[in-house]
Formats: sequence, C-alpha cells, structure tokens
Amino acid sequence: MIREQIIRSFRQLTPAVLDPDRPVVTLFSGGLDSTYLLLRLKQAGFRDIHAVSVNLGEDESSEHKQRIADELGARLHIIDGRQEFVEEFVRPAIAAQAVYLDTHPVSSTLSRPLIARLAVGLAEELGASAILHTANRSQNTLRRLNGSLAQLGFSGPYGSPYDLDPVDRDQKIQELKAVGLDQMSERIVSGDSNLWCREFESGILDDPEDHAVPEHMYQWSARKPELSGDTLEVRFREGVPVSVDGVEMPLLDLIADLNTRVGAYGIGRYSGLEHLDNGEKVLEIREMPAAWLLLRTYRHLETAVLEAETMREKIHLEQLWVRESLEGRWFGELHQALQSFIDVCAVRVTGSVRWRLTPGGAETRSITADEPLYLRDREAWEKFSINVENAPYQLV
Repeated sequence: MIREQIIRSFRQLTPAVLDPDRPVVTLFSGGLDSTYLLLRLKQAGFRDIHAVSVNLGEDESSEHKQRIADELGARLHIIDGRQEFVEEFVRPAIAAQAVYLDTHPVSSTLSRPLIARLAVGLAEELGASAILHTANRSQNTLRRLNGSLAQLGFSGPYGSPYDLDPVDRDQKIQELKAVGLDQMSERIVSGDSNLWCREFESGILDDPEDHAVPEHMYQWSARKPELSGDTLEVRFREGVPVSVDGVEMPLLDLIADLNTRVGAYGIGRYSGLEHLDNGEKVLEIREMPAAWLLLRTYRHLETAVLEAETMREKIHLEQLWVRESLEGRWFGELHQALQSFIDVCAVRVTGSVRWRLTPGGAETRSITADEPLYLRDREAWEKFSINVENAPYQLV
C-alpha cells in the first residue's frame, strides 16, 4: 500500500490498495452519495466499515442514518460537533466577515476542516486503513476535505472514489432500490445543512440559467404572512455575539434563535456561483438568516470602533481568509496568521445594534459601541475641534 495514496476511483477499492479486513472510515451524511458508497464498499468485500456522521445541526435524522447503516452492514458513529463548530469555525468566520466574493456567507468551507479532524481522530483510534468521502469534481468539498486530511497528517490513503468515477444519480438510485433502499429515489437535489446554513445544489438546480427552489425546501426563511414587523437587539462582546434583546445565551443557541426569528421575515436567502478548480462555476442556493444579521451587526460595530486604515486592511485580508479556507488550507500557516490579525481587531468589537425587521428586509435603529469613534453631536465637535486647533496660537 502506498503511503498517503489519494483514493480517486471505485477501482481502487480493492485488496491491492486497501486491506478489506482492516477498518475503513467513510464520511456519512445519510444522503444519496454517501449511502451509495456504503453499498459499493459492502459489494467490494470490506468487512469492517465505519460510517462517521458529524452532527453540526443537519437535517438528516439519526434514525434515518442508523437504518441505512444497518441495512448495508456498517457501524455508525455519530459525533456531536456542534459546540466545536460554532466556537472554532463560525465565531472566527463572523469576525472575518467570511462572505464569498460578496455573494454569500461561506458554510461548508467552515464545516469540512472540523469533519476531517474528527474523522482522523476516529480513524487513528480504530487503526483504520483509509478515510473515504464522497465529494465529486463539481464540489469544492473535494479539495477542502483532501487538503484538511493532508494538513492534519493522516498517513493512510484518503479521498473520494467519485473524483475519477462519477456515477449518475439515476444509477445510484436504481442500485440502492435493488437492495431495498427505496427512499433514495426522493432525492431531487443534493443538500448540505448545519446550524449556520442550509444549502441546495445539483439535481433540479444544476442550471444557473433556469432554476427554482421548491418553496417547501426552505425551513428557516419561510415567511410568516401574519408578521408585520419586529425589533430586536444583538450584542457583541470582544467580537462574539452574546445576547439577543438583553438575554445572554451560548452562541449555538443564539444562532438557532436568530435563524427562526429573522428567517420568519423571509430574510437570509442567497444564490450564487462558486468557482471550481479550473475556473468553471456552479450554482449554490442557501438560506442563512442568522448569518445575514450577525455579519451585518458585526460590520456596523467594528466600523464604529476601528480606525479607517485598520478597516481598509481588514477588508482586504478578509477575502484572503476566505480563499485560504475555501481552498482547503484552514490548518495552514497563512490562515493562522490572518486569523491572528482578525482576532486582534475583534477585541475592540463590543456593543450592540438594534434592528427593525420587516417582511423581506431590516434596518438599523441604533448602533451603540462601548468604545466608539463615532460622533453623536457634529456641531459640538466642530466647535471643540476648532478650539483645540487654535489653542497653540492662543498661547503665543
């Protein structure tokens, strides 16, 4: 077996590459692609398959995943990664204003490094021969997971057999139906969800020139027509959101609260094109109400407390932070250096923003910083500044 060999096709799932008697870890979401990979591993004669599912607040139920794992002879491991996700990945992304090319906040970019780290931990504990995932060539997850696994130093083979062996949706559905997994035929799009974002792509959403998300697929941002308006206030302390309307709560709970409360006004839907390795673009649809509000709140507050030159440099470095994250280099040296700069800026970001929510939008009603640089009385400041400026001449 070649050290650090990249798994890129189903043809590599053979005893010549992987020992079928040793444990193999595969990332498992409960969706079509990851379920089909379990089937192919079983068919290839692997006898110790470990399907790892990291709970980041996704849509798929544990019962659904367990049923599939049992049917296909895999041992399911569900790891609760929600707290690590919000503290180590979402919190820095808020401070970094992590928005991809001014179109949508990043999401899977944040979850993949954590999923990779937890998978490596399980693989080392089990003595697994390989870590497999199901990203394909039209998903940036391919290089995010592979990049993270490489930076984390996993020494065995890893990668996705879909990289060089794409399998069309109908074939996967038919083969899974043949073994009794009929429910997979209901999958009309590929989805990725966590407590920060619900995302849809592929299937009926393949074509950027002709796409429409069925309204029932939206959960957080389904507008409630009976709501006409609401006012809420979000407070940050040293760059971290800590309370809504004066009620302090953990970041995980705060995000969940804002997703439903802000989303009820139809706020937080995004559509955008994301680039692949060779410059091609793919369509992604997402709903992120809490992200919509928290990112804007943070920007208002940091603008209130940071000097203009610091802000200019930070805005420049934000896209570099996003690029390093998106390209699978979360654990790299440059990303860590960028995070250090952002963390220094975040220390001063303490204050609150009061919002007025209305159907389809929101406006600020108050921006209050603990150590502001803004003026509250321009005329008084003008007179004061003139007196200060003339003071040396008056002394002569």
